[in-house]
Amino acid sequence: MAETDEAWVATGTEVVMPYEGGPEVLEVRRRELSGPGPGQVMVRVEAAGVSFAEVQMLRGRYFSQPKFPFVPGYDLVGTVEEVGEGVDEGLLGKRVAALTETGAWAEKVSVNAGMLATVPGGLDSADAVAAVTNGVTAWQMLHRAARVQPGKTVVVHGASGGVGSLLVQLARLAGAEVIGTASASKHAGVRALGAVPIDYRNEDVPKRVREISPEGVDAVFDHVGGPGFVDSWRMLRRGGTLVSYGSASTLKGTGHRLAPYLPIFARILLWSVLPNGKRATFYYVKRWPKHFQEDLSTVLSLLAEGKIASRVARQIPLERASEALGLLASGKVSGKVVLVPEPRAKE
Repeated sequence: MAETDEAWVATGTEVVMPYEGGPEVLEVRRRELSGPGPGQVMVRVEAAGVSFAEVQMLRGRYFSQPKFPFVPGYDLVGTVEEVGEGVDEGLLGKRVAALTETGAWAEKVSVNAGMLATVPGGLDSADAVAAVTNGVTAWQMLHRAARVQPGKTVVVHGASGGVGSLLVQLARLAGAEVIGTASASKHAGVRALGAVPIDYRNEDVPKRVREISPEGVDAVFDHVGGPGFVDSWRMLRRGGTLVSYGSASTLKGTGHRLAPYLPIFARILLWSVLPNGKRATFYYVKRWPKHFQEDLSTVLSLLAEGKIASRVARQIPLERASEALGLLASGKVSGKVVLVPEPRAKE
C-alpha cells in the first residue's frame, strides 16, 4: 500500500496588492502559515478595517507604504490562537485589537504582543475595528495634539467620515462646540452627532465658520491639504491649533508620493515660527507610540460604555476586498467599511 500520510500544513486566505492600479487588481490567495515568532501572537482575524490609506496605497500615493506586492490592512480585531516564545500564555483566547499598518487583510496574522489592546466583552468586532486607527487618531489629535478644553470651538473637516465622525463625538464628549464640513447629503448625520454642518461643496467654508464663530475657532482638524489648507489656518483664533493628518486632495497627483506633503510640512514649519500665537502640527498615528495602547484602550472603553459610537457602513467578506475598497474610494458611504473573514473548515 502506498504511503499517504503527509504533514498537515496550515494555510490561510489573504488579499494582496500586487501593483498600482484600481481595486480590481487586488488578488486573493492562499498561503502557508508559520507560527508566531518570539514576542508575537497569532490572531484569527474577526474584522479588518478598510481605510483611505489603502486607497492611497493602491495608487502608490501613501507616504509610508511598502513596495508592491504586499498584503494591506491597517487594523484588526480578532482572537489570539497561538503565542510565541516569551509571550504570556494568558493571552490565549483573548479578543484583541491591533494597529498593523499593513498585513491585516488575512484570515490569520502574526502580531507583536506589545501592540495589542484587549477588546471589552460584548463589543462587536466590526464596531471595535472601526474605532482602532480612527479612534486613536481622533483621540490623540483632540487631546494630545490640540489639547481641546471644554467650551472651545473646533472645526472638523470630513465630519461624516471614519475619523471625522469619531472626532465630532469625542470633541462633544470633551465639552467642545463642533463645526463639521460634509457634503449636503450627509448633513443630517453630522447634526445627529452634535455638530453644525457646512456644505464644503456649495458654501464658502471660511465665511460660514466666521459667521458661526466670529472670533475664529480653537482648533481645526484637516485631512485634505491642498489650497484649503491656508483657509484652515486662517479660521483659527489666537491660541488656536491646526492639526493636519493627511493630504486627500493629492490622491490624483503624480511624481514621488512624498511630494504632495512637502508644501504642508513647509507651511507648518513657517507658521510655527510666526509670532501670532497660533500653532500648526502634523499628526501621524505612531506619533506617540508609548501612549498607543493606553489611548486605544480608552477609546474601546468609551465605545463599550456607549459614550461614543463607531459607524460601520458595510461588512463585506474578505474575499470581496476589491468591492470593499471600491466602495470606500467612491465616497458614497458614511462610516467604516469592514472586511470579515468567513469561517473556514479545518483543512
